[in-house]
Amino acid sequence: MFKRRSFLKSATALGAATLLHQTTWGNQPFSDPKPKIKPKKLKLGDTIGLVAPGFAIEQEALYLALDTLQKMGFKTYHTDRIKGNYGYFSDTDEERAKDVNEMFANPDIDAILCARGGYGCTRILDLLDYGVIENNPKALIGFSDITALINTIYKKTGLIGFHGPVGKTLDDEYSQVYFKKVLMEPQQTLPIKNAILKDPKQYRNSEYYRYTITAGIGQGELVGGSLTLVAAMIGTPYEIDFTDKLVLLEDVEEAPYRIDRMLTQLTDVESFTKAKGIIFGVCKGCDRKRTTENFTLREVIMDRISPLGIPAAYGMSFGHIPQNSTLPIGVEAYFNAYKKQLRLLEPAVG
Repeated sequence: MFKRRSFLKSATALGAATLLHQTTWGNQPFSDPKPKIKPKKLKLGDTIGLVAPGFAIEQEALYLALDTLQKMGFKTYHTDRIKGNYGYFSDTDEERAKDVNEMFANPDIDAILCARGGYGCTRILDLLDYGVIENNPKALIGFSDITALINTIYKKTGLIGFHGPVGKTLDDEYSQVYFKKVLMEPQQTLPIKNAILKDPKQYRNSEYYRYTITAGIGQGELVGGSLTLVAAMIGTPYEIDFTDKLVLLEDVEEAPYRIDRMLTQLTDVESFTKAKGIIFGVCKGCDRKRTTENFTLREVIMDRISPLGIPAAYGMSFGHIPQNSTLPIGVEAYFNAYKKQLRLLEPAVG
């Protein structure tokens, strides 16, 4: 009896230790990271496939995306699925996932650009063929709801994805410069310089102000994107492991109290408190005037993030804004919060 009880006690302790090792907030296991896969670099004349994995894209916006890519020197391709309307989606979950899977499987497609964001990507994560994606690596680019795709694909396959412009927002000089620098001109070290604001309205808009939240220097792989999506994946099998990472965050048209709620959720996640840096883009449409019944966006961010003591800054050039840099998810980067500088430390493409 003594031996049996000792064995059960030891087994229980071992099981508990194993469980603690494998789980984090929300009891989501963080498996060992997959070997990093870099897609091939783009070159002029390559074919870029357009998909709409979330909301439907307006016909004019689709034509703009096609025209922009062609003027940049690329060939374009899309299926009829992109033109659909299934409620607010471009198509059913199954058809949107099939479009993504087929673009990866198609040897004639050199890279995949999401035509737009909008809600819907989390609905198709369990319908993606990660084996096909891993065996046919190519660049997938987009932001907003595309955050769910690029972070999940990186987590499950090791394939570097790109938080960058979507098709309907690529017609901006700054955005095109970094699209080309990151995807077409691989460099061992690449500084991501913040955009020079040309619109006088941006200079006067508090949402575009750049400021340090917590001074310091951090280095790690880039993860994240849309704050809404990053928070939505907490407690799911697709939750991001923020440990030792540089976390990108941005959002659009969310009131300060909603930003507060999502940041509070993140700060309750153990791995988030172990991040090496927190990099905010521009949270367009998220600020409000200070009143007795409201906080400003900056007050909320400072209150939620500064107590963590993690190097952090606000106002970098990415997000739901015209000047949207292309940032590779999974690539090692250096971040100086005081100087508000970000530098990629390895090529994102091969």
